[in-house]
Amino acid sequence: MAARIVIAGAGGLVGRVLAGQARARGHDVVALTSAQWDITDPAAAEAHIAAGDVVVNCAAFTKVDAAEEQSDRAHAVNAVAPAHLAKACARVGAALIHLSTDYVFSGVFEEEPRPYDVADPTGPLSVYGRTKLAGEQAVLAALPDARVVRTAWIYEGGDGTDFAAVMRRAAAGTGTVDVVADQIGSPTYVGDLCSALLQIADGGVGGPVLHAANTGAASRFEQARAVFTALGADPYRVRPVNSDRHPRPAPRPRYSALASAGSAELGLHPLRPWRDALAEAIATFGPLPSTP
Repeated sequence: MAARIVIAGAGGLVGRVLAGQARARGHDVVALTSAQWDITDPAAAEAHIAAGDVVVNCAAFTKVDAAEEQSDRAHAVNAVAPAHLAKACARVGAALIHLSTDYVFSGVFEEEPRPYDVADPTGPLSVYGRTKLAGEQAVLAALPDARVVRTAWIYEGGDGTDFAAVMRRAAAGTGTVDVVADQIGSPTYVGDLCSALLQIADGGVGGPVLHAANTGAASRFEQARAVFTALGADPYRVRPVNSDRHPRPAPRPRYSALASAGSAELGLHPLRPWRDALAEAIATFGPLPSTP
């Protein structure tokens, strides 16, 4: 019988899509938003989980720039709260899958950049990255059998606020769009990520740390042009600029693509190439009506 899946942070994109996929695959699902389950409350977890459950923590403080000013809140949600979850899972006999990020890496290389694998040294540049790394460490200290899953640049491509969705709306308009070309990562389709999470939940995938991202590396500029191309819009309307044209409070790694080789050795099926996933995601929603 499929394990019950308990999702913390089910109001976000990953939690919502994961709940839908899990139910479609026959799991009993308890999907709780952050309003329904405050994971910063150490006593709250045991009200929602039981022995044999697989808890998936999708809750996080993900506002990368805001974290620079709200470091205490980011630390509470991203570092302390995951420890509460891990300890509760250990007490009741539940499994835990904890989502983390490519921003635990620095993007600084002594030689040529290459995708980061699971055993590579970390070195976060921002408060967000540091608190997420602290969360990884806290989870594994409290529950060594947990699975920490790093992912990156998550999108759905529909009507939301993710990067692909924003570029989809831009493609329906006119004029040019400036997009940074000197930040490179792993665009990851949320449907593919959730399939990977369910594979982990079903067992047979080792740990403790895994990478789940669509394969290949791309700049935001390349990703944006791919969205325009998939919609039949002129990709040359997207123009490359350096990130110093759009300064942000939090530093980002210039290169944070994730490799799948180490995770494949642990049993996780590699996700498909990012261009294939993006084309399918955009086709699922189709073009927006053109705007004047």
